[in-house]
Amino acid sequence: MTNEKIQMKGCKFSTGCRCGKVRLEISGPPIVRCICYCKNCQEGARRLQELAGADIIMGNDGGTDYAAYRKDHVRVVGGEHLEEHRLERGAPTRRLNARCCNTAMFLDFTKGHWLSVYRNRLPADLPPPTMRINTAELSSDADLPADMANYPGHSGKFVLKLLLAWLAMGFRRPTVEGLFG
Repeated sequence: MTNEKIQMKGCKFSTGCRCGKVRLEISGPPIVRCICYCKNCQEGARRLQELAGADIIMGNDGGTDYAAYRKDHVRVVGGEHLEEHRLERGAPTRRLNARCCNTAMFLDFTKGHWLSVYRNRLPADLPPPTMRINTAELSSDADLPADMANYPGHSGKFVLKLLLAWLAMGFRRPTVEGLFG
């Protein structure tokens, strides 16, 4: 096992919104680090970035960089300051924003066992993304570098990592502690 894997296996950190009213306490390594280019992530990022004083979460190339964590490894402190944003009423994907300072915190697929923490909320020393997913949803003139794997949809590797994490959780879909329902 490499030194990097040993450090990530025991990783625990706390991060928060820009004003500090909302905190995420995260334990354990990310399930996967990737950049998503799906239309849903592009539109969701655009909407959050339009809020007054919001930070930028979508890259110039249209991708949203995040790390996915098991829900049972995340605890929210100050969750009463979070507001959810859904692209459509009843959509299973919601983006959580700290309304106190318009800081995008994470994306929650409510039917899943993970949530995706935006790159701006992650430690600087977290290993870089290993893949780009849903690249087929970019405009045809987009030219992505070959510095990591570029997948037109969800790669088998991406899905396998999510499934293995779910297996380790006993196929449970927990709620995030401190997060409203």
